[in-house]
Amino acid sequence: MGPLQCNCAIVGDPLTGKALIVDPGGDADRIMAIIEENGFNVVAVIHTHAHLDHILASAEIRRRTGAPLMVHQGDRFLWNALESQCTQFGLECPETCDPDTWLSDEQLFDCCGGVALHTPGHTPGSMSFWFESHDLLIAGDTLFQMGIGRTDIPGGDFTQIETSITERLFRLADDALVITGHGPSTSLALEKQANPFFGGIS
Repeated sequence: MGPLQCNCAIVGDPLTGKALIVDPGGDADRIMAIIEENGFNVVAVIHTHAHLDHILASAEIRRRTGAPLMVHQGDRFLWNALESQCTQFGLECPETCDPDTWLSDEQLFDCCGGVALHTPGHTPGSMSFWFESHDLLIAGDTLFQMGIGRTDIPGGDFTQIETSITERLFRLADDALVITGHGPSTSLALEKQANPFFGGIS
């Protein structure tokens, strides 16, 4: 979604109709068309972090759904700097609003058995979202296929991201599908063995 092609995810329960929207980075009409086509009730809009490409459509989605916006407080400085982020990339700044709730580590969601994991390193407030019963991990810009998120930007920390991946993410199910913040999905088993940043972890 959006000008920087962020991977937005919609995690929905067809039985209850509840859904979470993760990282609405743009294209609000397209996101809402999927929500409406499936008859979902959006209970929260959750963010892996607050770089502009993951939040550009957040205020518009909130306006249309009434669902609360959630982000970790560690990324408050980025959320508040959306206008300057847009200026840096030559983009028009969309409508903005404050987050409704600060995400916390191990926070449970009332939808699809999801839990929030604080995985700092790309940004101080980076989060990953784990859906254990579905072996689904939404990793944002923490872990990519054969790569990791940048740490050479304000708030980035290589030691933190390395710890977040090895101590939090790599302890989840090996066969978990990993939806990354950009680019193709992957699996934890593949990244343990072949990601050049880790060199093979059993």
